[in-house]
Amino acid sequence: MAALIGRVFATESRPSTPDTFHFWTEVNSPVGIGTIVQVTVPQPTARNFGSQAAQEWHIFGIVVEAQGYTDLVSALFDFIGADQSPQLADEAPTQRPEIRAFKAAVLRMEPEEPLQPVPIGPVYLADDPAVLVSLRMDEYVHRGRGIPLGVYVKGGMCSPVYLDADFLLGPEAAHLNITGVSGLATKTSLVEFLLKGIFSHYYPQDPERGVAAVFFNVKGPDLLYLDLPPTEAAALSPEELEMYDKLAIPPTPFEHVTYFAPYKADGYNLNTLRTAPELMHNVRPLQWGLREIFEYTEVLLNKDDVDAKADAVLSLIEEKVIRNPHAEYTHGIKVTNFTRLEEWFRSIIEDLEAENKREWHSHNIATLYKVRNRLLNITNRCRGLVGNGDAVFDLPWGQFQKNHIYVIDVANMEPTAQDLVFTRVVSKIREQLEANALGVERVVIFVDELNKYAAADGGDTYLKRTLLDISERGRYLGEVLFSAQQFRSQVQKRIVGNCGTALYGRMDMDELATPGYSTLSAAVKTKLSTLPKGELMVRHPHFTQPVFLKFPRPPVMRGQDGRSQFPPRPDLPFAEAMVYRLQVLDRCLSPVQIKEAIALVDEERVLSVINKIEQERPDNILGFLKQATQKTPTRPPNPVKVQPMFELGDREEDPYGD
Repeated sequence: MAALIGRVFATESRPSTPDTFHFWTEVNSPVGIGTIVQVTVPQPTARNFGSQAAQEWHIFGIVVEAQGYTDLVSALFDFIGADQSPQLADEAPTQRPEIRAFKAAVLRMEPEEPLQPVPIGPVYLADDPAVLVSLRMDEYVHRGRGIPLGVYVKGGMCSPVYLDADFLLGPEAAHLNITGVSGLATKTSLVEFLLKGIFSHYYPQDPERGVAAVFFNVKGPDLLYLDLPPTEAAALSPEELEMYDKLAIPPTPFEHVTYFAPYKADGYNLNTLRTAPELMHNVRPLQWGLREIFEYTEVLLNKDDVDAKADAVLSLIEEKVIRNPHAEYTHGIKVTNFTRLEEWFRSIIEDLEAENKREWHSHNIATLYKVRNRLLNITNRCRGLVGNGDAVFDLPWGQFQKNHIYVIDVANMEPTAQDLVFTRVVSKIREQLEANALGVERVVIFVDELNKYAAADGGDTYLKRTLLDISERGRYLGEVLFSAQQFRSQVQKRIVGNCGTALYGRMDMDELATPGYSTLSAAVKTKLSTLPKGELMVRHPHFTQPVFLKFPRPPVMRGQDGRSQFPPRPDLPFAEAMVYRLQVLDRCLSPVQIKEAIALVDEERVLSVINKIEQERPDNILGFLKQATQKTPTRPPNPVKVQPMFELGDREEDPYGD
C-alpha cells in the first residue's frame, strides 16, 4: 500500500465536489503542487436498492493549490504571544499546531458511476500503478500504444508517463506543440528525446513501415549533430541514465540521419554549418530545377505583380509547355530548365516583334514580358537552391525509411527560399502519403519558431497556410506536426488549437497572464514560471488535468558543442570544390587530373557536368569528365533586352508598367 499522508476534509466554505476535494497533511509531508494522490474508501452499500456487497472507491487527484494553517485567529495573537518583542520572533513561546491544506483536482474515479462528491477518507501518495490508472494510461499502454514522455517524480516517486500513440501520431488525434522561454524550456531537446521514444516504442501495423521524421533546422547548428554522442562535459548524468532505463529507451544517438542543404550563391559550396570533412558522409545537396518548383511559383511571386492575366500565362506555360508539351506552344524548344525557358521566351518575343504583333494566344506581349522577368528572376532570388540546369538533388521521395531523420538546413536561407522549401517538402510528403508511396506510414515534421512563421498578427503567407493545412488535415494521412515557439498566445490559434498534445516548459509571467491560461490556478502558473530545465507540464487528451513531468537530455551532441568540435570548413575556390565533390565519389581520383580536365572550361559547364556525374555515378568518373568537358563550351546567346513598358505601345493596354 502506498504511503498514508493525510485525510480529506470538507467544510461549508470548502465542500468536496465531483471535480475537486481538499485534504490536510502534516508539515513535513512530501506533497506539493503537481503531486498525484489517491483517496481509497469503502463504497457503502445502498440499502433497499438491491445492491451487492460494498466495494472500494478509488479517487485520484492532482494538487493544484496549497495553503498552511495554525490555530491563530489573527497575526496579532502571535505578536502578543511573543511578548511584543521582535527579538523573540524566532523563538516561539508556544508550539502551535500546524497543518498543510491542499486542493486537488480529480483525475479519475473508479467506479465512474454514480458521479458523486469525493467522500471523506484517507489520502495516499500515488505509486506507479496508481499513476498509470489515474492518467488513464492503462487503457493504451497495455495495448502497446504507449510513447514515453518522461517520469513523474513528485512525492519521491519515479513513475513512467506515456502518451497514446493514436492521439500523438494519429489517427484519433495528432500533432504536438511546445511552448517555453528561449534557452530555458529546452524545446528542441524535448522533441529529440520524444522522437527517441517514438522510434523505440511505436509499432506500426506493417513491420517494414513505421515513422520517419523531417526536421527543418532554422537556428544555426541546432539540429546538425543528431548522429553524434554528447561531449564529455555534457555527458548524461546517472540520474538521466536511470530515466532512460526506466522508460526502456536506449541512451544512444540517432543511428540514421541524413542532412540536406542548398548550395550558396556560388553554386558549389554548401550553405550549412555541417561542412567539416569528417561529417560529410551523410550530407547531401538540395537543389531543384524548373519542373520541381514551377507549381509553387505562387510562393515566390508577389501577389501584386501576378494578377489574373499573368496567372493565366503561368498556367498555360505549366500545362502546354512544361508538363504536357504541345508543338503549337513550344516553338520546337524542349523546356526542361530555366536556360531553356529563357530561350523559349526569347523565341516567342522575337517572333512577335518580327511580325509586329502584340498578342500570343490571346496574351498581350506586356504580360509575357512581365511573367518572363518574374520567372527568370527566381534563380537569382533563390540562388543555390534553384539551378538553371537540369541537375536535381532532392529528398529520397518514395524511399523514406522508418526510424530515419531527414534534416533540412534552412537556417541561412533567404525567407523566400525558406518558404519554397517548407511548402514543397510538406506538399510532396502529403502527396505521397495520399498515394501510399512514401515508404513509411507516418512522418513527423518538426518546425521551430512558430512565432516567426505562423504569427497570429502576421499576414497570410503561403507557409502559414501550409502549416495550418497540416494541423487540420494531416492526421488523416499520417502527416504529424511537431512545433515549438516562445509565446503560444501569439501563434495562429487554429494551428496550436489543432494540436492534440501541448507541452509547456518555463514560461514568462506576461505570457501566463493572457486568456489562454485562465484555467490554470495561480499556484500552477507560479510553478510554470519557475520550472528548471528538464521539467515540463503536459496536456494530453487522456489527462483530465495538466501534469508535471521530468525528462532527461537527449543523448546527442548539442549544436554549439558540435560547431566547436567540428568547425565548418572555409569556402573552397571553384577548382578545389570540384575536386572535393568528385573525391567524395571516388577517393582515388587525382586532384591534378581533375583540375587539368576542367581548366579553361566555363564554370557553368563544369558545374553541369559534375552535377550529372553525381546523379548518374558512372564507372569511369575521370573519363566521363574529360569527355564531357573537351568540347568548346558554348554560352547561351545574350537575352532579349527587356524594353521599358512605355515603348510597347499605348500605356492603357499595359497594366504592368514598372
